[in-house]
Amino acid sequence: MTDQTRRFLQEKYQVSEALLRLHDQALADIQGEIAYYDEVREYNQLKVLHAFQEERISESMFGLTTGYGYGDLGREKLDALYARVFGANAALVRPHFVNGTHAISCALFGNLRPGDTLLTVTGRPYDTLHQVIGIGGKNPAGSLKDLGIFYQEIDLLAGGLDFSAIATALEDPSIKMVHLQRSTGYSWRPSLSIATLREGIAYIKSLRSDIIVFVDNCYGEFVETLEPTQVGADLMAGSLIKNPGGSIAPTGGYIAGREDLVEHAAYRLTVPGIGGECGSTFGVTRLMFQGFFLSPLITMEAVKSAVFAARLMECAGFCVKPSSKEKRTDIIQAIRFGEKEPLIRFVKGIQYGAPVDSFVSCEPWAMPGYEDPVIMASGAFIQGSSIELSCDAPIREPYIAYLQGGITFDHARMGILTALAQVLEKQ
Repeated sequence: MTDQTRRFLQEKYQVSEALLRLHDQALADIQGEIAYYDEVREYNQLKVLHAFQEERISESMFGLTTGYGYGDLGREKLDALYARVFGANAALVRPHFVNGTHAISCALFGNLRPGDTLLTVTGRPYDTLHQVIGIGGKNPAGSLKDLGIFYQEIDLLAGGLDFSAIATALEDPSIKMVHLQRSTGYSWRPSLSIATLREGIAYIKSLRSDIIVFVDNCYGEFVETLEPTQVGADLMAGSLIKNPGGSIAPTGGYIAGREDLVEHAAYRLTVPGIGGECGSTFGVTRLMFQGFFLSPLITMEAVKSAVFAARLMECAGFCVKPSSKEKRTDIIQAIRFGEKEPLIRFVKGIQYGAPVDSFVSCEPWAMPGYEDPVIMASGAFIQGSSIELSCDAPIREPYIAYLQGGITFDHARMGILTALAQVLEKQ
């Protein structure tokens, strides 16, 4: 960091010299990790470039369609591009998915029937899926449970998947789908690496080859050089305002995997018999193509930002997961504060460091789909985008903040510094 930058941070953002020294130490400590993730980015960028070339992507595919959207070549090619990059038979990439939960829900509802059982083997899923499944004391009309679809859950062990419990559970012939959540959600655990997913999927398939293995891939795309569908997953889903949208896609989600399973999911997004063959794209196709092309770069900016945050918070005495030295398989950085007030100050600090709505003071509130009040900092160009620097936290013990995103490493470091300054100045 130059002297000019240091003076600017001190004068305009009231970042102390002591905190700047922590910044310098943290940045120096993670140079090996930065070099590793740059190599991952380089490979993934080449993989995406080659797929664009193989699919013969052209400017003619960026046009606007209206009404039914029949003959939308851009829509069809975007599906083919995602399928090729992710090593899948088919994909469904649409602006009509309102979020990742919607894409995941279409995958579940499209492929489960009354009397079937969904088994999750990575513990309680992310909060927004609770009402979709019908767990957590709420069972709204139209949930899986309401439709007669059953649910079982297996917690992770300290070392990973509980293979013994999985083997016992799969003796139940009603289990049709096994759900694995790659990212942590609002929990204090490691995210699942591709190696872990490969091992788990192979074990499940060795017991029951008929099982549909579904992976919630949110926050995980392009963090490693392979995706779940390249190591045996039958189906996966994610959000375009996370990694694969490259901070440019204005909305949307994707489902990728086995062709028949993707088709069934498409029937839930639209209607049976039409599926993915209809749906105008409103002129956003170019942004979705361009975002996908940029996603290896943008994802790695977010990963490097998370590694920096981990090391900076470690230097400041906080407990983090993953540590700054652990290999990443998603973009999320969990930071445990132990108390409510410093947690809230940190999240507010992330908002103060944002390029958009930096003047807004975020507060905990009852967000739709969540069981506890949630505070969320998201001063983003795309509303709710978590590939941009953002932070959210349920207001419950042990008061953990979940930091993610950063479309430039420079901005993320500055935003994280302002957030930590908000915490330290009150101690």
